Amino acid sequence: MAPGHVAYGLRAQYGLFIDPETVVAWERGRLLPTEQELTALAGVLWCAPAELIAAATTMREHRLARALSAEELARRVGVSAHAYQRMEDEGRWRGTERQTATLAEVLGLGPRALITATGGDAGLAELLRDAATTRWQAYVKPAVKMVPLPKKTVESALQRLHTDYHARMAATSSWGASGATGDEGRAYLEEITGHFWAAVGH
Repeated sequence: MAPGHVAYGLRAQYGLFIDPETVVAWERGRLLPTEQELTALAGVLWCAPAELIAAATTMREHRLARALSAEELARRVGVSAHAYQRMEDEGRWRGTERQTATLAEVLGLGPRALITATGGDAGLAELLRDAATTRWQAYVKPAVKMVPLPKKTVESALQRLHTDYHARMAATSSWGASGATGDEGRAYLEEITGHFWAAVGH
């Protein structure tokens, strides 16, 4: 189908007045369709909305990929539709531990995809840096609240991060160490999230 055919289908079948140039912009990734436009576009192209999303990363994209309305997802997770919509619009999830686990289940997200979708990447990285550089035990509960993994798994991963980081720093401070080794500790902290996912097996 040419862009003009798609635009005609959107108008004829769904009453959306989209010009062919907008369809081209969607194809090339210069513009993003709204939720209504994406659903209609999938209908015109005889496919599921998920097939039009290259790789879902946000809560909205994961929800659309599963053909759920914001109201339906909010109901299933146990939050008000208004509160859910606000969190989705802001890209920042603030649900309880139980609601977070339900969100992951409904959207079919593993721990790593869940953190990205709920806007928790930066927060997790900061938490992991603190756990590696100070007393890791104090960060087990906040990490478990953020990442739906068993407590024992998180404990083991945080202890490993802490041990690995301090081993690198100890090598830096030994009298025979070269100055370059100090960069290893800083580099380790910069890549801390990757080390965490490796430690928990994700």
